[in-house]
Amino acid sequence: MTTRQQGPANEDNWMFPPADGWTFDQVKNLELPFDWELVDGVIVARGQTNVWHNAVRDGIADALKAACVQPYRVLNEQCVMLDDRNVVKPDVIVFDPRKLNFFEAECIPTVHLTLVVEVVSPGSRRDDRVSKPAQFAAAKVPCYWRVELDRDHKLTVHEYWLNADTLSYIPAPMHPVHHGKLITELPFPVEIDLDALVGF
Repeated sequence: MTTRQQGPANEDNWMFPPADGWTFDQVKNLELPFDWELVDGVIVARGQTNVWHNAVRDGIADALKAACVQPYRVLNEQCVMLDDRNVVKPDVIVFDPRKLNFFEAECIPTVHLTLVVEVVSPGSRRDDRVSKPAQFAAAKVPCYWRVELDRDHKLTVHEYWLNADTLSYIPAPMHPVHHGKLITELPFPVEIDLDALVGF
């Protein structure tokens, strides 16, 4: 027995998804007074972020853009489609625009991603440490960085590489954790002064 598909969501019914959840096509034109993601067909509000979070996110994106090599591109806060009922907005992504309808795409399918970066804030700890790494690994995204701010206001970056056999992330073999400065060769050679991102 199939469930009859509901029409597009609107400002009055978005909080009442159909039995099998909303699809991206049903919700993409919603104008809501908050930023949101689609999780298992349910619209979920994204948490408010602090100034330090946004400064670090933008600083990492800028550093990646400066080091970026062809054919890659870097974006922040861009919606990414895990599937038609799961659409999220990572802090920063590196993606390959080839074979992507660049001028028409509303979301970037995970097949185009090579790196996802999440900057952990108090409201996103579980998602950034557990849920999202599992989702992106299952989608075969090669690299994942988790950026944390410690109690001394120092940044730590946990770098993960995809284990293609288990579709799970493993700590980067040569440099699993970065303090002070991030230096890595994947997805391309880049060096980021972490202390400078939160220093004055």
